[in-house]
Amino acid sequence: MADSGSDSDVEPTVADDVVLTKYKMAGSMADNVMKKLIAKCVAGVSVLELCKLGDKLIVEETSAVFKKEKELLKGVGFPTCVSVNNCVCHNSPLESEKDVQTLKDDDLVKISSDLAVHIDGFIAASAHTLVVGCTKDNPATGRKADVVTAAHLCAEAALRLVKAGNKTSQVTQVLNKVTEPFQCKPVEGMLSHQLQHNRIDGEKTIILNPSEKQRQDHEESEFEVHEVYAVDCLVSTGDGHPRELDTRTTVYKRNPDIVYQLKMKASRSVFSEVENKHNTMCFTLRSLEDEKRSKMGIVECWKHGLCTQFPVMWEKEGEFVAQFKFTVLLMPNLPMRITSSFFDQDFYKSSFQVTDPEIMNLLNTSTSRRAAKKKKKKAASKAVVESAEVPTEG
Repeated sequence: MADSGSDSDVEPTVADDVVLTKYKMAGSMADNVMKKLIAKCVAGVSVLELCKLGDKLIVEETSAVFKKEKELLKGVGFPTCVSVNNCVCHNSPLESEKDVQTLKDDDLVKISSDLAVHIDGFIAASAHTLVVGCTKDNPATGRKADVVTAAHLCAEAALRLVKAGNKTSQVTQVLNKVTEPFQCKPVEGMLSHQLQHNRIDGEKTIILNPSEKQRQDHEESEFEVHEVYAVDCLVSTGDGHPRELDTRTTVYKRNPDIVYQLKMKASRSVFSEVENKHNTMCFTLRSLEDEKRSKMGIVECWKHGLCTQFPVMWEKEGEFVAQFKFTVLLMPNLPMRITSSFFDQDFYKSSFQVTDPEIMNLLNTSTSRRAAKKKKKKAASKAVVESAEVPTEG
């Protein structure tokens, strides 16, 4: 047995240049996939087609790197999901779905709740929202424009708050304030997770719009240098209470710490395939060889805790939910965002805007690492000059 203090038990962090490189590669690949999916979101395309394309593109991107390292795992960190209008998250249909949903002009589309790429277990996650058919000449208006703008500003505010020394509760409080003028609400109880090696749901979390019980149960944490977070901003025009309906759950994750002897042959076969193909990464039943067997076998795996499910969640009919998600590395100087924003304000004309001076000042704070370096260098030069001007005692 390995010594508990050995290097193999130490959590790898972005302080290591190799780890940093893998995170940045995963982020760049997630951006490439997202750009292609955004271009494909047009009226008439099916949600299933988009989900399959996203996963295919992730595999293609990751297969082009570390070809000589046969044991190095890479690929889908979380399967592509496409959630439309009042669907909150985790919608990734199967080939056998009878009612194939197709996009229509003016649909509000979340791509992807959550699209994630991993290189050697180092994960970069991303999500983007758009309104099908809107352009600069024909921007989205009304409640769709309100909720998309509010969610975007939540992500921008969070980017400025998720930094070493701040507390997770600060993010929760500010995001509630950001959404208020837009008459929208963050989706209750949704979590943003710290990302750790081979873990998309790390120890520390940021909670959105917690209920009183969730507030009591949720553990506040402090952000620390060299941590990584997937920051998820989900905002609703409705009451913000997500609920399960009758949509089949298709996304799962294996729990390596749970031990149970599966009884059914189909369950053992499915679990073995999941171990070999996905390790501890999230997966869709669509990625397994036999869809019929996987739908049957996954039930026993889930019931006994071997797998966690990610059910499809819904807001009330007629409401809209928008989502922006990004991955950020907490570096010593400034946080480093490794998945980009593709939001364009010219595509959305909301009737509302932020007026709170505190929030406006926060949103106007620069996130440029280059500007921060210049400011630090200028301050250091000024200090040198001032010290040189201090007269020496005779």
